[in-house]
Amino acid sequence: MTAQKKGFTLIELLIVIAILGVLAVVVLVAINPLEQLAKTRDAGRQSSVSQIGHAVQAYYTSQNAVYPPTGTWNTVLTASGELSAMPAAVTATGYTACAGPAGSPVNGTWCYNMTAASGAVIYARLESKAQTSKCTSPAVPYSLYSTADGRGGVVCAAAGATLVPGTAWTFL
Repeated sequence: MTAQKKGFTLIELLIVIAILGVLAVVVLVAINPLEQLAKTRDAGRQSSVSQIGHAVQAYYTSQNAVYPPTGTWNTVLTASGELSAMPAAVTATGYTACAGPAGSPVNGTWCYNMTAASGAVIYARLESKAQTSKCTSPAVPYSLYSTADGRGGVVCAAAGATLVPGTAWTFL
């Protein structure tokens, strides 16, 4: 006579645990791919803002203390040789001086603002939750390069704000 087994063997339990682990990983990856894309876009924006900021500063130095004009800053930087080409993420529709409410930045807009006395700022709005969580609502994060500070980084400002040179920025 054979005795009937009750319960599971160790191998069966390990196989079930392995299958549940694989399913958990698949679910975690699939839950938020849009956030990963937003983080990628933000990293590109931060890199491009810094690159353009350095080019603006180089233009200022080579042109005897004159910043590129707001209306044509994008073409002036490439024509002068400070940039061989605008970064790929900066599209022709994204160039703006962001002067006033009509030019307020939204995701994907690249802004340039300049005053002869205070310097220039280049900025783009960031969108990932990793960046927006750094700012207290209603402020939103911007990647900003300030020639007055000689550096770039992430700052918090009002949504749709026009960031102006000469402001005392608190970089995160």
